Amino acid sequence: MTRIFTVAIDGPAAAGKGTVSRAVAAHFGLAHLDTGLLYRAVGAKVLRGADPTEAARALDPADLEADLRTQEIASAASRVAVIPEVRAALTDFQRDFARREGGAVLDGRDICTVIAPAAEVKLYVTASPEVRAERRFQELIDKDPTLTREGVLEDVLARDARDMGRADAPLVAAEDAVVLDTSEMSIEEAVGAAIAIVGSALPAG
Repeated sequence: MTRIFTVAIDGPAAAGKGTVSRAVAAHFGLAHLDTGLLYRAVGAKVLRGADPTEAARALDPADLEADLRTQEIASAASRVAVIPEVRAALTDFQRDFARREGGAVLDGRDICTVIAPAAEVKLYVTASPEVRAERRFQELIDKDPTLTREGVLEDVLARDARDMGRADAPLVAAEDAVVLDTSEMSIEEAVGAAIAIVGSALPAG
């Protein structure tokens, strides 16, 4: 593929959008960007004492290679994501990536609504808070044996409240996005549904 073709995927934490996005990108040979990693990288720097806006402006691609998938960093990412200056600093990078030659898949919180509103495919991947909390618990328990299901659910609900309630680019399903509820789906079923949706929108040839 040499033309521009953007797949924008939004959704709340632990809904499965990252897994779906990576699988879609691999299936169709598209570049992939987990935009949440940008905010996690900034959050990690803030935890080490950096100023959020300065950290966002100085972000280097190498910063995304660190282990950023901890509960502490995820919470920090959600906090810095409500800062307008941080979002502005990261917006141009994401928009350029979205319209790169060869096609791209981006997943995050405001891809369909802010970063790539003209995307050829828009998906909103979601699931119930309880299902998402259990998925996150299973993902993180080996790294942090002190976690509890109740604590993870509280964190998921708190992140939802911050992401959906922020004044700047709140998390919301775009009006023209296809909603994919994965609450009762296996990973294979969710990926298959997403691939079918993207495939139906790809230009022939």
